[in-house]
Amino acid sequence: MPELEKKVFLDIYASVYFDTRRNRPRLKTIDGQRIPCDLKVGCPLKIISDFPEGTIYKLDARLVQKNGRRPYFLTINKNKVHRAIEFFEHNLQVQKGLKLEQKARKVTFERIKKEKEPVKVYEEISIF
Repeated sequence: MPELEKKVFLDIYASVYFDTRRNRPRLKTIDGQRIPCDLKVGCPLKIISDFPEGTIYKLDARLVQKNGRRPYFLTINKNKVHRAIEFFEHNLQVQKGLKLEQKARKVTFERIKKEKEPVKVYEEISIF
């Protein structure tokens, strides 16, 4: 991977997901950066466990690749791991529990004026 030539990366964006194999939340990189998406990021659990799955964090990381396995990142400057201000609206929606898949649509309503129908009165006359 030519984009992973350097060892330290600054200002990486990563999203929280729940790892069912380890039964805890973890981070993975998001798409749209100069690094491949879906690389795992090692981060202390106490930093990312305060906010729900889908929250995006901004962090600095060091690239690690051991024994020919897939590369991953380890956070450096753990004091600087914060929710990304650039994704403020996204993070706010996640925290409020709104669905992320739905995009806002503009909906217009037409007011239809109903004409009143004349009331029909029927009288019953009974003859004995």
